Amino acid sequence: MPGAGASGLLTTCANPGCSSGWLHLWRSRSAPVFEGGWTCSPACTTARLAEAVRRELDGRRMDSGLHRHRVPLGLVMLEQGWITSGQLRQALDAQKASGEGRLGTWLVAKLGVSEQLVTRAVSMQWNCPVLALEHHDAEALAAVMPRLFVDAFGALPLRVAADRILYLGFEDRLDAVLALGVERMTGLRVETGVVKGSSFHAAHARMLNVGFPRTELLEVSSEPVLARVLARAMERAKPIEARLVRVHDCLWLRMWLRSQTGPIAEVGGVEDVLCSLDAN
Repeated sequence: MPGAGASGLLTTCANPGCSSGWLHLWRSRSAPVFEGGWTCSPACTTARLAEAVRRELDGRRMDSGLHRHRVPLGLVMLEQGWITSGQLRQALDAQKASGEGRLGTWLVAKLGVSEQLVTRAVSMQWNCPVLALEHHDAEALAAVMPRLFVDAFGALPLRVAADRILYLGFEDRLDAVLALGVERMTGLRVETGVVKGSSFHAAHARMLNVGFPRTELLEVSSEPVLARVLARAMERAKPIEARLVRVHDCLWLRMWLRSQTGPIAEVGGVEDVLCSLDAN
């Protein structure tokens, strides 16, 4: 959890290649701080960000290990005896004819299959729990991640337990890459699960309408440019702490502007920068 920023006086620059020597001891700046290390100049901030960018981009190949083939939902429900082969064929035919919609939606809407059974089947498909939505406080959870992630990845922060476990809900498929990114960024252990579709839709819509941290969206053409634009954001905001993680094809820089007193930052206490890697 980010606390007070490091003091520039008698503090060693976190850039291993810093060439300013003992002179930086007399600099008055106490920020920015990136991943626990203070940098004495914009050049050193850029060097630190360049190293972090390389680290995150090199980790892209690890994503493949976070995905596994799943037994199709229809087969899960068929094996459990919750639907018949005729119902499954009808739902698949309706889905194919429409060209849209999830199989579970067709089973519920057209064939009257219980939504609870569909949710249970999804939880079995992903080997995860079904999570409840009681007392969901969207505003209190808005700073968990940028609004773009909530929207694009169909994620729903549900609650924090014991100040150390964040429950993250999804409707029909888990996103292990997002969960890992949020875990690295927040320092909380992230537990994922599925939420009943109708409940998820209502809560997700409410979540998208609350205030989120200020977010800057960027597109870049190369790794050096990416490091420079992130460093400029750091030099502008002068955060007392900042971290960089990758979520799919996006680099997420979070900057803490003041000390965080609870397990989740205040919306006004952090700023986010999201950089798309698709422009490369």
